[in-house]
Amino acid sequence: MHVFQKNSNIFNLLSEGISEGIIVVNIDQTIVATNSSAEEMFGYEKDELIGQSLEQLIPNRFHNKHDHHVQEFINKSEKRTMGQGLELFGIKKNGEEFPLEAGLNPFELYGNTYVMALTIDITERKIKEKELSHWARIFDESLNEIYVFDTTTLLFLNVNKEAQRNLGYSLEELKKMSPLDIKPDYDLPKFRKLVKPLVDGGESKIEFETTHARRDGTLYPSEVHLQISKMGANTVFVAFILDITERKEYTQNLEKTVQERTKQLMEALAKEKELNELKTRFLSLVSHEFKTPLSSILTSVTLLGKYTETAQQDKREKHVNTIRNKVKYLDTILNDFLSVEKLESGKVNYKIEEFPLSKLINKVIYDSNFLLKSGQRINYPSNADDICVQFDEKTFELVLSNLVHNAIKYSPEDCIIDLLVKNYNETIEIQVVDKGIGIPDSDQRHIFDRYFRAKNALLTQGTGIGLNIAKQHLENLGGKLAFKSEENNGSTFSVFIPKEHKMDSE
Repeated sequence: MHVFQKNSNIFNLLSEGISEGIIVVNIDQTIVATNSSAEEMFGYEKDELIGQSLEQLIPNRFHNKHDHHVQEFINKSEKRTMGQGLELFGIKKNGEEFPLEAGLNPFELYGNTYVMALTIDITERKIKEKELSHWARIFDESLNEIYVFDTTTLLFLNVNKEAQRNLGYSLEELKKMSPLDIKPDYDLPKFRKLVKPLVDGGESKIEFETTHARRDGTLYPSEVHLQISKMGANTVFVAFILDITERKEYTQNLEKTVQERTKQLMEALAKEKELNELKTRFLSLVSHEFKTPLSSILTSVTLLGKYTETAQQDKREKHVNTIRNKVKYLDTILNDFLSVEKLESGKVNYKIEEFPLSKLINKVIYDSNFLLKSGQRINYPSNADDICVQFDEKTFELVLSNLVHNAIKYSPEDCIIDLLVKNYNETIEIQVVDKGIGIPDSDQRHIFDRYFRAKNALLTQGTGIGLNIAKQHLENLGGKLAFKSEENNGSTFSVFIPKEHKMDSE
């Protein structure tokens, strides 16, 4: 030890200019020299460690292994870093442990062997390493995709596991790629324009939505948060990516639901409006269609009381006929209303039976002759005599009567109304052809609506119910009602019924 005491000035001169701690021990592991950095590191006063055992600076749990390692090191007499691959700890005078790094250097002096330990307190480094390890773990284990890529080459420098998993590429493969390889919506000029505010410093972060392409060719929507950062001396882009497939699907489903609900609401409002219009039309109809015949009946009854003489019998008959016709018309209207109620409630009972078509046509024409205007005539179909049909006879009569009566009502005097029959393989068509006022184009799409009347028919008596009822009855029985019409050139209404009816008789 006296060797270092004799040369203490030289040792101090050499060691005090070094920031690392210097500890010199002999072969007995006794400390023979220290510098002020080592004393400060371990918390001792100047020269307080001289003559102390090295184990005083080593935590108890390492003592057994330490003796063996030191002796082996001295025997080999080679310079090396102490505890390679291991974590080293020192212990301060106050008992506090701290991580350190030590480089060992054996040397000979005046025939004695010594070991110089160069020690560094790496507490701050360990804290930083721990922090880096923590952030590295967050980076790698994040459920969002994270990309780091060069601002110049745009090549990926690091990509976390979630991005690798979602894209289907390995890290090695991605390091040979750039964002342009996974963004089909971008080429180089477009991407450079996008990131220019970041590169120029005008923005600290930009956000945008785009589409990413996986290795298997599938696409997924993504939300990108892009910013500039530093990696050592290099400037890099850091992109945080959110796969927004579920959000997009939810938004699309929500928008679809809103559209459906809006459509349903609009339909409900339209239906309510239609119902209100139907109520208004119905009240107007009832007011007009009942008031007019009732007024005629009241007038005729009043006049009947004045014609008491036998010679006035023809005048009495005229008014009796008026009353009879008006009562029959009111009865027809009431039956139409009852038919509407039955159709809506589903209480209509049909009786399917076979009957000659000629029988039904003869009855309809006979009853309709009483309604003909002056000079009007109904042409009987020439090919109806040999045809039998399977249908509800009363319903068929109601439908055909309605069409013939309309043809009479809306046709002028001195014209012909034709009934035509066409016999097809599976259906029979009966046409009612008139040369009347026809239906305006703008009204044709509403002609089967309940209570609707074409604008050129408003001055003629009618309820606007007949065609609606006829169409519903026919469709309930597998038939169909269609028409062709031209304003001022007449109309053709066609009834189609199946030759064989599958419905059971009720």
